Amino acid sequence: MTHICERFDSLGFDNPERTYRLGIMGGTFDPIHIGHLACAEQIREKFGLDAIVFIPAGVPVYKKHLDITPAHHRFEMCRLACESNPFFDASSLEIDRAGDTYTVDTLRDLRAYYPENVELYFITGADAVFSIIKWRESSAIASLAHLIAATRPGYVVSDEQKADLLLHSDFSITYAEVTALAISSSDLRARVGEGKSLRYLVMQRVFDYIEREGLYQGVAHE
Repeated sequence: MTHICERFDSLGFDNPERTYRLGIMGGTFDPIHIGHLACAEQIREKFGLDAIVFIPAGVPVYKKHLDITPAHHRFEMCRLACESNPFFDASSLEIDRAGDTYTVDTLRDLRAYYPENVELYFITGADAVFSIIKWRESSAIASLAHLIAATRPGYVVSDEQKADLLLHSDFSITYAEVTALAISSSDLRARVGEGKSLRYLVMQRVFDYIEREGLYQGVAHE
């Protein structure tokens, strides 16, 4: 493997004496919206990340029952959304891989590619973090990356929840509060299906792409 993304392929190679922090945001991104981007930017600042790579899932195992937009569209929307932020980029790593998409495989690919002076930070939502023990080879994920769980203001992670997660896994989890944006990709798809605008809910380039490609037309609310 010789390619991760356009901007950050050389991260860590040019200066082996320095430690770099690379954030990874996975998801279906169907479509990617300003909530995803705002969360990533706040976490980048909070943890001093040098870069964040958005990696749209190819064949997400837990969403096989859903009608998901073809991967090349979801990747292109991620790429367009990242263009104006020099700290962001999109990777086709998962959509180029054959078969089902598993986080552990992605992290192994990234760990094999980047030198040891690049630390990996896997970013997920606090709501999802409690299901991570059910993911394939969850203990391996813990050894490959630091885990950051994004929480919204007012969301409380109980001591019991934290203790239960630690009891069943080896994860070292950091919880980070980010500004709440009440936006979901499923709601945005439904808005388009209802003839409503996504303006200001997605980046302008993503808005233009969705209109140009005719995505989400006639989508019913899930």
